Amino acid sequence: MDLLHCMQAFVRVAESGSFCRAAQQLKISSPTVSRQVAALEEQLCARLLQRTTRSLALTEAGQRYLQRCKAIFAELETAAVEAAGAQSRAVGCLRLHTITGFGLEHLMPLVGRYIERYPEVHIDLSLTEETPALLEDGLDVLVTLSLGLPDSEFVAQRLGQIYSVLCAAPAYLDRHGVPTRPAQLHEHRCIMLADPLYPQGWYFGREAAFRFQNVLRVNQPEAACQAAASGMGICLLPSFVAAKALSEGRLLRLMPDRQLHPREVYALYSSRRFLDAKIRTWVEHLKAHLPPAFERDRLTLDDPRYWATHERPQGT
Repeated sequence: MDLLHCMQAFVRVAESGSFCRAAQQLKISSPTVSRQVAALEEQLCARLLQRTTRSLALTEAGQRYLQRCKAIFAELETAAVEAAGAQSRAVGCLRLHTITGFGLEHLMPLVGRYIERYPEVHIDLSLTEETPALLEDGLDVLVTLSLGLPDSEFVAQRLGQIYSVLCAAPAYLDRHGVPTRPAQLHEHRCIMLADPLYPQGWYFGREAAFRFQNVLRVNQPEAACQAAASGMGICLLPSFVAAKALSEGRLLRLMPDRQLHPREVYALYSSRRFLDAKIRTWVEHLKAHLPPAFERDRLTLDDPRYWATHERPQGT
């Protein structure tokens, strides 16, 4: 028994007072309507209609059931309108994820601007180093940093490219000098930032991974940045962390001709078909604002004012 169809037949019969008129409204035969109502009564173990060849009346149980049925159909209609409207109006909860450092530096400013523009959307932003499952974890959009186009059945919108640069504190370079070639890094203390995409060390172009005895190993770029700024050694930082530290004068860039560990930035979401407006507007927001942010980082990294290109005197 198709319960909803039987409920619909019962409501039409009760409101029209006739099996024939209900059948005409539903565009089915009168016997079909009669069978659906009878099946509904059998399912409920209750008589809903008192009927003779000349009259039709609701029982007390039928009156109560009619009100419940009408309330259910009203809720279904509201749900249908809301579901259809989700494609045209950004509303509801938008669940997002990206890695911590990137999210703090580049997504958090965009979240505030997005909510100002779309006040009916509230955002649930997850920042972790783990890559969650998009559907299984109930996410709407996943911003991922990868070596290339993610191998996925999901839609991937490219947002740009980032890379990493070598940095150290001015005070450290005053004491230990400025390395100008990768081989000279063996003479320096190095801070290792754990990177699942480049786990073996630092890669200079197509060369083999540069390995070193690190003085400190951390899993967050902000921690590596703070350690380097305190003078603990040389670190390799992603552009979105390095640019801020350089502009603030806490670090200087080493070997400015080198761009290490490039990776592509993508927004992943489930499907283009019947795309929810909140997802569509958020991805459009990312595409409008992230590339200019990446370009601002690049201009800072390429600014000679923030380079350590000359040999600094070594201290004692």
